[in-house]
Amino acid sequence: MDIIFGRNKKEQPEPVRAKVTGKIPAWLQGTLLRNGPGMHTVGETRYNHWFDGLALLHSFTIRDGEVYYRSKYLRSDTYKANIEANRIVVSEFGTMAYPDPCKNIFSKAFSYLSHTLPDFTDNCLINIMKCGEDFFATTETNYIRRINPQTLETLEKVDYHKYVAVNLATSHPHYDAAGNVLNMGTSIMDKRKTRYVMFKIPATVPEGRSPLKHAEVFCSVASRSLLSPSYYHSFGVTENCIIFLEQPFKLDILKMLTAYFRGVSWASCMTFHKEDKTYIHIVDQRTRKPLPIKFYTDPMVVFHHVNAYEEDGCLLFDVIAYEDSSLYQLFYLANLNQDFEENSRLTSIPTLKRFAVPLHVDKNADVGSNLIKVASTTARALKEKDDQVYCQPEVLYEGLELPRINYAHNGRPYRYVFAAEVQWSPIPTKILKYDVLTKASLKWGEEHCWPAEPLFVPMPGAKDEDDGIILSAIVSTDPQKPPFLLILDAKTFTELARASVDVEMHLDLHGLFIPDTDWDARKQVPSREERDQASNGPGAPQT
Repeated sequence: MDIIFGRNKKEQPEPVRAKVTGKIPAWLQGTLLRNGPGMHTVGETRYNHWFDGLALLHSFTIRDGEVYYRSKYLRSDTYKANIEANRIVVSEFGTMAYPDPCKNIFSKAFSYLSHTLPDFTDNCLINIMKCGEDFFATTETNYIRRINPQTLETLEKVDYHKYVAVNLATSHPHYDAAGNVLNMGTSIMDKRKTRYVMFKIPATVPEGRSPLKHAEVFCSVASRSLLSPSYYHSFGVTENCIIFLEQPFKLDILKMLTAYFRGVSWASCMTFHKEDKTYIHIVDQRTRKPLPIKFYTDPMVVFHHVNAYEEDGCLLFDVIAYEDSSLYQLFYLANLNQDFEENSRLTSIPTLKRFAVPLHVDKNADVGSNLIKVASTTARALKEKDDQVYCQPEVLYEGLELPRINYAHNGRPYRYVFAAEVQWSPIPTKILKYDVLTKASLKWGEEHCWPAEPLFVPMPGAKDEDDGIILSAIVSTDPQKPPFLLILDAKTFTELARASVDVEMHLDLHGLFIPDTDWDARKQVPSREERDQASNGPGAPQT
């Protein structure tokens, strides 16, 4: 697996024309913009964890049946400092760095302790967020970086903390019908409290103003522990509710504050407490307050919410759940590259689970009774004493991750999950379409091919939920097969086309599709005259 995880990938800042086989639907016009780690070695130093690598943006611009590829490293402050020093000098979650080896370590450690928290990295390598007319590369710290989606140029650095009191924020925001951004983050020891903060960034603001300056905190939930808040990667929404899981996978703040001094990474300050519960917080968006009932389930770790919706007085939400936090350990490079099959075997299979929560609890219901009356799920909510409700999920499917849906159905009843299939390894080997109604599935896979997260793009005027196509960037470990953009019919899961590019493509994490209607994508690809000239140069289609 060294070809995927062990090598720094070269950027391709100028558009390269792909070789297209098959036929791309004429209506598919836009840009697939993706993000993920691309550089894990700087000089003679190396990151410990795959999620620590320097962010490499890449894009596929699809226009008139042709595809152009480009990639560029995010010029974050972290990237520039590392490249200038020719070694890793900025700490990431799994790698602690010491910027100045000549400086007394005790002096540096006490400098860290003089602040509430150390300054985090702006290596925004996880996702892409649309905010108003702007696009941002995101990570899980308080920093995001604005980017130019046409050129992949890195623009200004934005600190969430200047607008809302959060030290960490998710890379999986939601968007309402008006395009407003809904996100949440953790405010650590602010005014002697640690809280999970929900905030909204408006899509439209007065001309010349930044939407971030109009960010509004509309609700917060107190952490059950001042110094050990829950880790979370995403959350769920419906029209009226926000779903937040306070997991027993926790960050120890005291250990984190002394990590530099002790010479350990921040990741080592996270612990899964298998004896604890997972608490389900439901926030009513209308009242901006959490529901008073204490909902909980068994200990688990959830990185990705899939979807949620309300039905007959119940809130149903689907997540990908693990029994423990072992997934993070598998992505240490020592495990990925030394003995892939042995060291990177999943001990906890990611499982699609459906939970059901009653929005109104009958106080006269018998202890032990099931409060879920809807017929669409076998998930149960069992009433207990002291206003507690134990939620027992319905298991839908085992072995999938990186879920996406038709986002027009976000927060509403839906039917299809598009995801990557993972079985014995955390690295996807196939992509699949799962029907939550019939429990049937369709799959695409090819030998020596490693697919990224599948992304659904709806067909204009679509009537059915699965009227559209699936896009996935495929990394190949076959030297005779270059990487390619895969284009599937979302309804049948049959291949429509692939666009192969002779570049070093990296395995990415998340991203989005920008239709031509959202911006002037015509500027991103060469004119036909330039394309004809390129046919005799390095950007010519591969044969």
